[in-house]
Amino acid sequence: MSATPATLPGSAELAKAAASAAIPLLKIDPALFRADFGDRPFRIRHRLASHELFALPRLIELARTLPRASVEYNAGNVGVTLDPTQTPHTGLSPEETIRRIEECQSWLVLKNVEQDAEYEALLDACLHEVEILGDPAAVGVCQREGFVFISSPGSVTPYHVDPEQNFLLQVRGTKTIYVYDGASKVVLSEEELERFYAGGHRNQVHKEAYEDHGQGFDLKPADGVHVPLTHPHWVKNGGAVSISFSITFKTAATERRAALYAVNHNLRQRGWKPVPVGASPFRDGLKYNGYRLLRRLGLAGNKQQPGAMGGVTT
Repeated sequence: MSATPATLPGSAELAKAAASAAIPLLKIDPALFRADFGDRPFRIRHRLASHELFALPRLIELARTLPRASVEYNAGNVGVTLDPTQTPHTGLSPEETIRRIEECQSWLVLKNVEQDAEYEALLDACLHEVEILGDPAAVGVCQREGFVFISSPGSVTPYHVDPEQNFLLQVRGTKTIYVYDGASKVVLSEEELERFYAGGHRNQVHKEAYEDHGQGFDLKPADGVHVPLTHPHWVKNGGAVSISFSITFKTAATERRAALYAVNHNLRQRGWKPVPVGASPFRDGLKYNGYRLLRRLGLAGNKQQPGAMGGVTT
């Protein structure tokens, strides 16, 4: 399905074409989407391989223009489990990291690329194709975000969770992403989710016992995978430079879920043993309505964003 760089239209043209359904950017099986979206990872395909917005010179320009807080980078030769306080750095600037990405053993992410109009148009075009599939779990999109990952050969993204529904699209190079069942309490306990949604770091501790609850997806250009909300995962790059585009969103339902886990964390900190989220719709309703009331009254405090201590998607 991918075209050569010479025949690919620009991002503005792609966005317009996608809106009119003339040139779909994503290839998603509607039946698979309805069955698995938000619950299980699944493969998709896309037309963004070799797209002009993911050429290294354009990404260097983007790194220069984004706010400094929107650029995160570190050494890529790390373990699957990584204590965030021990994250190694290379001493390079973001621009130099991208220029030397082939040999500098680094991992870099450009966050919220929708701050640039061209990337915003591309993100919107892609997510429009997700929304029109009509799954109830994708209703009420309230936060659209795009991330571009640029990684050296062999680099690792440590085991972590993210607070968004995510489609990871491989643009250049190869990688393997290992995704674990976020619904399994063997893999991710209520307490771990509560800490995460109360502002804890995205990085988690990977254990050998989790292997029976995960699966690997080998990705090459034009491949993609859906990573459901808070399904733990880690990534190992292949033998060449890798560039990926992560298109993510939250919904009213995912924001409600985040609030409930934050409330349960607060209750647990006060000595209570809260009923797990989803176990009692009635109690969930009481907690959420109480949370909303306290927020309106300015008494709920300033809840940190999930993964606020360095969090990022995939």
